[in-house]
Amino acid sequence: MKKFLSYLVFVLALSEVVLVLASWLLSATMAGNVRSLLSSEGVRWFFGSFSSMLASPWLVWLILLAMAYGCLRQSGMLQIGLPLSSLHYRQRVALRTAIALMVLYVAAVMALTLVPHAVLLSATGRLFPSPFSRAIVPIVSFGCLLMSVAYGWASGRFRSLTGVISSMSAGVASAAPLFILYIVFVQLYKSLRFVFF
Repeated sequence: MKKFLSYLVFVLALSEVVLVLASWLLSATMAGNVRSLLSSEGVRWFFGSFSSMLASPWLVWLILLAMAYGCLRQSGMLQIGLPLSSLHYRQRVALRTAIALMVLYVAAVMALTLVPHAVLLSATGRLFPSPFSRAIVPIVSFGCLLMSVAYGWASGRFRSLTGVISSMSAGVASAAPLFILYIVFVQLYKSLRFVFF
């Protein structure tokens, strides 16, 4: 997977270089309404809006999902096998604790969304679009974090707060190639929009 992502990042970065040269050639030949990335306007746009282009909900969602995945993996929840009777006593207690917390969490989210005039509904009383639909990824990520921290703590996999934070950062580290892919992809997409639209 890392090899595939490496090639994909290389192809996208090469496409950005080709787009820079093509935009310069097309704008020099006055072909349509094409803006050059090598013009003063293009250079100002590229450097001046680089951070704002990358700052999107997609990046935040990627970080949150990576943290949740790391915590799930480090807590040992992903290694739970069937049948559940093969689990040790401490693992069974940890699993029950995690499930109980998840049920409470789901009940709280349902109370914020399903009752009439709920806080996370839109002004018209709908789920989509609403604050709930805009926050679905953070809600799911937080639920996974809550469940995996409870399981890891009760099973003894997490012995301190440092272990919990380390598991989250391990998830972000494992998703590092996706962050690079995100940066290169978003930059190419925004550059295409700048040049042609």
